Amino acid sequence: MSARAVAALRAGLLLAAACALAACTPPGPTASAPGSSGSPSPSVAAPGSVAASPLESPGPAESEGYPVPSDNPTAVATADPPLAGVVVVVDPGHQLGNRHFPAEISAIVDAGMGVRKACNTTGTATPDDVPEATITWGVAQALTAGLESAGAQVVLTRDSDDDALWGPCVDVRGSLANDRAAALVSLHGDGAPSGEYGFHLLVPGPDQATRAESVRLAEALRARLDAAGLPRATYVADAIRASNDYGTLNLSSKPAVIVEMGNLRNASDAATLTDPAGQLAVAQAVAAGVQDFIDDARGGASS
Repeated sequence: MSARAVAALRAGLLLAAACALAACTPPGPTASAPGSSGSPSPSVAAPGSVAASPLESPGPAESEGYPVPSDNPTAVATADPPLAGVVVVVDPGHQLGNRHFPAEISAIVDAGMGVRKACNTTGTATPDDVPEATITWGVAQALTAGLESAGAQVVLTRDSDDDALWGPCVDVRGSLANDRAAALVSLHGDGAPSGEYGFHLLVPGPDQATRAESVRLAEALRARLDAAGLPRATYVADAIRASNDYGTLNLSSKPAVIVEMGNLRNASDAATLTDPAGQLAVAQAVAAGVQDFIDDARGGASS
């Protein structure tokens, strides 16, 4: 994909995210890439349509810039946003420039649980060569906007999608939430055989201290991704899999989940995840799942 096409994709995503937050009408989704593998095309909820999402738009009067009448003109709203005071680490998997720094990303680092592995990788790509790093960055931008609109503070493990940069290493990304956050959500796209499709979630192994809370976070995310109409992976039972092989899970002392948003080698999943509307649907679902998880931890419930 050309630099101009990637820039257009980013611009479309940010416009769609802004429209979801401001109740405007975004442009229609881009057409799916030709040459689908024949697997069922995921049904993607339209931007802003995820039930009980923290990205719900304001009422018409508010969105048009007019004050909303109050029964008590002297009353002052004091309610905090639902995620006020919550810090969430969002990890957009890989970095666009990793491919230019093979020595640096191949350096072996501690990945926790006795595992030592490469600092980072280039990630996978769609059949049209859109890099995983660019897709995860796009979804991370919309997810950050959604979480911040609900009152959360978001810490990103990288601050750009830059072909001249590499890293950070998995040991840095995995430990970033430890002294500051309520949860870590790592965004990825899988590189499974092209006939497989759908999302799944990775959680720490059963012998890890964060296992129970991470599973609870994964279940909240799965429920919201289900509600958004995104299909579960055809190759992972119940769309949740435990592993001790990932530094982002092993090194986190806070609940941590890797979201494999779809199989980028599958034409239908690739079309969804390169479409600004599809990226926004995933971001809305993940933001809503994080809020559900925090609400449950506080003893409340999302409306």
